[in-house]
Amino acid sequence: MNRSLWLLAACQGLYLTNNVTFIAINGLVGLALAPLGWMATLPVMGYVVGGALSTGLVARTQQRWGRQRSFQAGLLVAALSALLCAYAAVSRNFWLLCLATVVAGYYNANAGLYRFAAAELVDAPAREKAVSMVMAGGLLGAVVGPNLAARTRDLFAVPFAGAYLALAVVALLSMVLMSFLRFPAPPARAGQPASRPLAELMRQPTFIVAAAAGALSFGVMNLLMAATPIAMQQCGLPFSDAALVLEWHVIGMFAPGFFTGSLIKRFGALPIMGVGVLLNLVCIAVALSGLDLHQFLVALFVLGVGWNFLFTGSTTLSLSTYRPEEKDKAQAALNFFVMFTLALTSLASGVLVTTQGWALLNWGSVVPVAITALALGWLALHRRRTAAAAA
Repeated sequence: MNRSLWLLAACQGLYLTNNVTFIAINGLVGLALAPLGWMATLPVMGYVVGGALSTGLVARTQQRWGRQRSFQAGLLVAALSALLCAYAAVSRNFWLLCLATVVAGYYNANAGLYRFAAAELVDAPAREKAVSMVMAGGLLGAVVGPNLAARTRDLFAVPFAGAYLALAVVALLSMVLMSFLRFPAPPARAGQPASRPLAELMRQPTFIVAAAAGALSFGVMNLLMAATPIAMQQCGLPFSDAALVLEWHVIGMFAPGFFTGSLIKRFGALPIMGVGVLLNLVCIAVALSGLDLHQFLVALFVLGVGWNFLFTGSTTLSLSTYRPEEKDKAQAALNFFVMFTLALTSLASGVLVTTQGWALLNWGSVVPVAITALALGWLALHRRRTAAAAA
């Protein structure tokens, strides 16, 4: 762990502070302002739609400006969009709130590359641990995010306006930390083979499974997490309980980062991702068992750990599918699949939880979990056949 890696882990923590606070409050602010109840999570959806739409732009700015300047631009957008969200809440303008979260998506797409940037700060043998440790920085978001939302909820007369203002301060703090971070210079291209087309990169079996597992694991996690504050409110549980559940959920997401990299190094990415699939199924089973606080708490904590195993594993898998000169377009494609899936699940979570209920939402989550399991099995079988043919 060098200084730049520690700083990047801190920036990851502040990024997750933004995300967790957005998840905790956007659905509730949306529910208060939306013309129809099923539109409650449109501001959550706007954040990830903005991220999906920004992936190509982020790839170009990363290639032209480099990691640090592009990350700084994302943080500036984060601060300005948080201020716009605060104004939308005060003026009770639902559509302006949605627009502000779409703009904030540029920051989401930028900061989504922190985990890839971590692998560039260390030598090749330590990449798994570097990715895992930077993701562990999300623990800061687990502690700060829900508490920030809860403590700033009534800071002003308009609920959660203070939380949006606090997020602008979080973005500015991250800008300060990012200014001290140094990334290695891009490798010289002279004498290197030509960069492969994106279509060729995406046809690789390992790329296909890394993209599918990363997107679907994030989709399942978002489907359940975005709906949780609304479901708990429908059950008569106070916002402080929802903040507690989200806190332990994000702890589950990032605390394993201190050892997930070592597990992947020892057992391989696919077995650890398989454990993540099993944990997702355990989460769904607990969520379907009842509607008390402890069931929400346990289900979301287990969901977080399962996501960590799947997403860290998928990131590690993807590192072997592209060369340094191909990283910008490959990482942009991987991020696009994640953001696109998040956009779909953000809308679906609001629609399902407000019209069909918490139970049906969880039953629906079984489908993407099953697809992820099939993808992992297919890649394992493909690798076995390839190894046998080579032998």
